[in-house]
Amino acid sequence: MHPKQEPSFLPLTVGVARSAATGSLPRRDRASEVQRCAEAADSTAAGCWAALLGGCQSAERKDLPSRLRALVEATSGYVGAGSWAASTHRRRVAEAQLRINDAVREGDGAEFAEAFVGYDQAIATAVVSVQSNVESPTP
Repeated sequence: MHPKQEPSFLPLTVGVARSAATGSLPRRDRASEVQRCAEAADSTAAGCWAALLGGCQSAERKDLPSRLRALVEATSGYVGAGSWAASTHRRRVAEAQLRINDAVREGDGAEFAEAFVGYDQAIATAVVSVQSNVESPTP
């Protein structure tokens, strides 16, 4: 696939992480790690998607769970472990991640794509919530 034609499964997350990594936020280094992990997970998800559509096994199908875990760990570090543990985002991410893993195991492309929508939205929302808190702290 041509890189510009490759599907994107984490467009929101990659976008907000890129924005956070180039901003003046004090957590810029952690945001860069979220961006790096999001881009790696997105690329792996695209390869996994192609394998699911082709009904075959691939390295991406095996690597995806670890890429998603790395993204969650980077997001937790960015948000703050205590805030992440208490957030609704963590629960939403965990539920979507289970759905993604089940879809990969079962070879269900439709479920895979649907679960990624929720995963992407939950991770991106967590990153944006930190940006909002830093840019407009409560008195």
